[in-house]
Amino acid sequence: MNKSLLRRFRTIGFIEGISYLVLILIAMPLKYIWMYPLAVKVVGMAHGVLFILYVGLLLMAMRAYKWDLKYATYLFVASLVPFGTFYTEKKLKQLQDTQEAKVTAS
Repeated sequence: MNKSLLRRFRTIGFIEGISYLVLILIAMPLKYIWMYPLAVKVVGMAHGVLFILYVGLLLMAMRAYKWDLKYATYLFVASLVPFGTFYTEKKLKQLQDTQEAKVTAS
């Protein structure tokens, strides 16, 4: 198993989740309440790049770990929900720990 791929996927998912919250909770109010649209441009661009990385790593992990379409869809949909990537990161950490324990035991 490629431990670094799962670690990268978890890390990007966590950062993408933070960028989504910053976009929704900070940048959007700055744009629509205080008329400061630059915040959405900057944070939105960063979030977009992180989301594309997340989806790319999801596809790579799906192939490397032989995840079925149902599980990959679950991870994708969770990335669209605020706090969803934090929940899935915890589950992926458990999966990573289980896989590492299997490798160590072998």
